[in-house]
Amino acid sequence: MALPELTVDVLIIGGGPAGLMAAEELSRSGFSVTVCDAMPTFGRKFLLAGKSGLNITHSEEYTLFRTRFGSASPRLAHALDAFQPQHVRDWAAALGTETFVGTSGRVFPTVMKASPLLRAWLKRLEEAHVGFLPRHRMTGIKPGCAEFETPEGPKLIRAKAILLALGGASWPRLGSDGAWVPLLEQLGVPQAPLLPANCGFDAAWSPVFKERYAGAPVKSVSILSAAGPSQGEFVITGHGVEGSLIYAHAEALREEWLRTGKAHLRLDLSPGRTEAQIRSALQKQSKSQSLSNRLRKIGLSPVKIALLREVSGADALHTPEGTAALIKNLTVPLERPRPIAEAISTAGGIRWDALDDAYMLRALPGLFAAGEMIDWEAPTGGYLLTACFATGRAAARGIAEWLG
Repeated sequence: MALPELTVDVLIIGGGPAGLMAAEELSRSGFSVTVCDAMPTFGRKFLLAGKSGLNITHSEEYTLFRTRFGSASPRLAHALDAFQPQHVRDWAAALGTETFVGTSGRVFPTVMKASPLLRAWLKRLEEAHVGFLPRHRMTGIKPGCAEFETPEGPKLIRAKAILLALGGASWPRLGSDGAWVPLLEQLGVPQAPLLPANCGFDAAWSPVFKERYAGAPVKSVSILSAAGPSQGEFVITGHGVEGSLIYAHAEALREEWLRTGKAHLRLDLSPGRTEAQIRSALQKQSKSQSLSNRLRKIGLSPVKIALLREVSGADALHTPEGTAALIKNLTVPLERPRPIAEAISTAGGIRWDALDDAYMLRALPGLFAAGEMIDWEAPTGGYLLTACFATGRAAARGIAEWLG
C-alpha cells in the first residue's frame, strides 16, 4: 500500500533554533515551508535551556567571538559574519524581547525566560504560513523525500529541498537523540563520532570526600589546559566535577582522554598569590597548629583543603615547600567524560568536507544540514545558540539560491 504523501517546496526536519531560523528566512523569501519534529511541541531544548535564564549570545568583541569555535571557526565564519551577536539581539527585540548584558558579558532576555521569545517566534512563523507537523519522527531520508512515523502511521513527504536540523545527541528526552546518524551512514555521508561537549567528568573520589563535599562549589580557582588558563569556579559532584569552568576546558580534557585513556585537571587553588608568597605564609605559622588550621589561615576554604588532601595525600603536605607547590599546581586525575546524554552540547557530526559552502551535502544535491548536527563545538556563553541561528540562516540562503 502506498504511503500517504505531502508535497512542499522546502521540508525542514528539526524544530530547534537552526530549523526555525531557516524556516523564517525561507518563508520571507516566498517559499512554502513545512517543519517536522519528533516531539509534541517545537523548540523544547531552546525552552529548557532558558528555564533559568536564556543565554542568547555574547557581547564580547566580535573579532574574538568568531574564534570561539576551535578548528571549525574558519568554516563557520561566513555564517557568523552574516548573523553576528548584535543581529541576534536585534532579532529578539523585533519579537518583543529586549536583552541586557550580564556581568560576565553574556546576553540575556530582560525577562530571563525563553518562553515569551519562543511563543512570539512561533506565532510569527505561523502568520508567515510556515507549516508545523509535530510527532513526526524521521525513519528514512534521501534527496527529494523523507519518511516519517506519525500518530496516524507512516507518511512520506516530498520536497524540492530538505534541510536537516536535528541537533546532536545531548538531552535525548527533548528530541536530540542522534537517531539520524545511521540513516546518514546508509547514504555514505562522512561523519565524525558524536561526543559529549560542555560536560562534567568522573573522578574516583573516596566515600568520605564524596559524602561531605558533593554539591560544594570550589570558588576562585584557575584551570590550565591546552585551552589556556582561565579562572572561575566549579562544583564537586558525587561522580566527579562539573560547572562552567570545567565546561570551558571540556574539549581539551576530552581530547586528552581520547588520546591516552585518562585526563588530568590542573588546578591553581590560590591564583591571587605566587608559590613563594604561599610558602612564606606557611613558614611563618606555628607548627603546633593543625595543617587544616594553617591552610585555613592562608585563605583556603574547607572544600579546597579537603580536595588538596584527597588528591595529594597527607605525606605530600609535610613541608611548606611541598604544600605551596601543590596549592599552585594540583593535578586531579579524571576517569572519563560524563555520558553524552548529560552533556550540554555535542561535538562531532556531519564532517565539513561533506558540505559545500551553501551547507548542502556534496554527494546528495537538494539535501542540506545546519546546527549542532554538523561537526563543530563551542563553549557555553551564547556561542552555541548564535551559531545554530547563523547556520540555519546560512543554509536557508543556500536552499533559496539552489532553488532560485
